[in-house]
Amino acid sequence: MADLKFMEELSNAFGPGGFEEDVVRVIKKYTEEFDVTMDAMNNVYVELKGNTGNRPKIMLDAHLDEVGFMVQAIDHKGLLSIVPLGGWVSSNVPAHSMIIKTQKGEYIKGIVVSKPPHFMTPEEKTDGKIHLEELKIDVGCTSRDEVIDDFGINPGDPVSPDVTFSYNEKNGIMLGKAFDNRIGCLAVIETLKRLSTMELSCDVVGALAAQEEVGTRGAQVTAQVVRPDFAIVFEGSPADDMYYDEFNAQGALKKGAQIRHLDQSYVSHSGFIRLAKHVAEKNEIRVQSAVRRGGGTNAGKIHLAAKAVPVLVVGIPSRYVHTHYSYAAHEDIDSSVELAVSTIKAMDTDAMDNLLKKQFL
Repeated sequence: MADLKFMEELSNAFGPGGFEEDVVRVIKKYTEEFDVTMDAMNNVYVELKGNTGNRPKIMLDAHLDEVGFMVQAIDHKGLLSIVPLGGWVSSNVPAHSMIIKTQKGEYIKGIVVSKPPHFMTPEEKTDGKIHLEELKIDVGCTSRDEVIDDFGINPGDPVSPDVTFSYNEKNGIMLGKAFDNRIGCLAVIETLKRLSTMELSCDVVGALAAQEEVGTRGAQVTAQVVRPDFAIVFEGSPADDMYYDEFNAQGALKKGAQIRHLDQSYVSHSGFIRLAKHVAEKNEIRVQSAVRRGGGTNAGKIHLAAKAVPVLVVGIPSRYVHTHYSYAAHEDIDSSVELAVSTIKAMDTDAMDNLLKKQFL
């Protein structure tokens, strides 16, 4: 079973795009048995000690960052204007608690301003329109000077949702923030730990990328550094089981690993999917398929690297991503890790050659 304590620390860690340092510290804490390096962008590379350097290379990808904000300005009342780091829906933001990390490394709590009904006009009550650029954070101060001089907050400081992870043992469901994509980071490390005791026909490198939520920028770098022959991308994928029936939902909790066929960033590698589905059936691993009209993952950058890289995207369904809170099932992480481990075990020389030629099965 996936390490829940590790997941808790990953979820609680502060880390909007470009400010992933706290997440990196958690990763380093739980990967002491591997060769771990970082680059100037906060990308983390985790290598199996059994890698030889002269075999085909598989990259395991997930992104470190979460959606957040940056302080843009501070007005005379001490309210903070913010700009998004990643995709937010404006109506999901007001009245929620946020954390601002100052340049001194201190964490300050604040609340996104929302007007009580007592002060709303009839039009405001019925209209309900909220514009992201008009939202402000109140940290409980009464002046700009107090915010800057006493709290140490300045323009450019990052902002993250203020949420504490919890796990319900009754139904095996996790609640927390940043499941997109700390849940993928956990899956990468759990997969590496499982593979570290096995005889493999390939080298395996975990590449945990920064700044996915602001344009999949980290993966552009990791793909250049690792130069993989194949890649598996783990993603805390948006669950849709609360909006559609059982035949139309493609990301349901407790229905296993989600294999993604399409999104706006890439068209899947059909050979890789056939191999993964064959492995899943053989090993009785629960999987579900997703054909997405929108969205994207680091696969969009990775599959375009060098002479093209076959990529398999494995999602762990997570409800309400890109908001403060998410639910996800512990068992779906295990299904995703098992799918990745079993697929990599099946990738002998013939299987990899067939994959490149799209001739599998």
